[in-house]
Amino acid sequence: MKARQTCEAPLPQLISDAEHPDSHGILNRLELSAPDFEHRIHRALDTAEQELQSCAQGSADPRIAALTGHLAAAGGKRLRPLLVLLGAEFGDPAREGIARAAVIAELVHLSSLYHDDVMDAARTRHGVPSANARWGQRAAVLGGDWLLARSVQLAADLGAAAVHLNAQAAARLVAGQLRELTGPAPDEDPVEHYLRVALGKTAALLSMSLGLGAVQAEAPAPCVAALTEFGEHIGIAFQIADDLLDLASPTEVTGKEQGKDLLAGVPSLPVVLALAGDEPGDEELRALLAAGPTSDPAAHRRALELFGRSPAPARAASVMYERLDRARDTLTALPPLAARRALHGLCDFVGRRSA
Repeated sequence: MKARQTCEAPLPQLISDAEHPDSHGILNRLELSAPDFEHRIHRALDTAEQELQSCAQGSADPRIAALTGHLAAAGGKRLRPLLVLLGAEFGDPAREGIARAAVIAELVHLSSLYHDDVMDAARTRHGVPSANARWGQRAAVLGGDWLLARSVQLAADLGAAAVHLNAQAAARLVAGQLRELTGPAPDEDPVEHYLRVALGKTAALLSMSLGLGAVQAEAPAPCVAALTEFGEHIGIAFQIADDLLDLASPTEVTGKEQGKDLLAGVPSLPVVLALAGDEPGDEELRALLAAGPTSDPAAHRRALELFGRSPAPARAASVMYERLDRARDTLTALPPLAARRALHGLCDFVGRRSA
């Protein structure tokens, strides 16, 4: 081992980030009744958080460090580090490098947020100004690139398997963004296209997080396979829940602009389903959506109002619940550890969550 580098259906009842702003928020909501396990994971999350902050702000130039550490310092759910730690429970969670693997997963995620906010021209993230709003588009892109490069450096110290998982997830993230940007092919079903995008943009990194933790902990191959498949299904559900929250919750609750996807013209699943539907009461909504990004404030408010009466969000929620059922089914291949109960609880959480 190389020298350690220190661096960092009906609509669901959605839960916002503001209700669980600390890095332990999700774990605290799983109601596991396993105090020893929970205490160990809490301590591991604290260790990973310290390394994350050091890594994200690791540039010797304080101006660069302020940019690259901006979103890490703003907080977040730290779902990816938690998944790394849960995946490691199916092997030896005391093996060296587990905390560093958790940092790698979060660095890739943070990198994608910088790039997402540039593409969407977002003004806020985690309740603070986005990097592009504060430093400009070019600096934000480079800040995201820096974080991704840092994740590669850390993965190289863990070995070839970590590098492979990191590279595969990064490639899938980019492919998902490109698919979203180019839109469905002329003969492609819009819902299937949406699912392919979600597999790249969201599921790839959740699957990688679980797999990286399991591989680093030397978990048995069947456990690694079950965990990575679980990540694919819950990742799609996670993205759909994010889509629903984008429409349903105001800025002061989520820390993000309400209807940000509509403002950016992002084809979230409720948008895709509304455009593909033929409900008589949705003609006005379909006309607004077909016109592209709702940059006019009045049109934006009207689209949000119409979504409140449209069946499209409930149909999207049904797709989310189906994916959560598939995620739960994969867990039967895992031993009955507290970590498996945590993953079951995570399915319940995602059904009512925010991103």
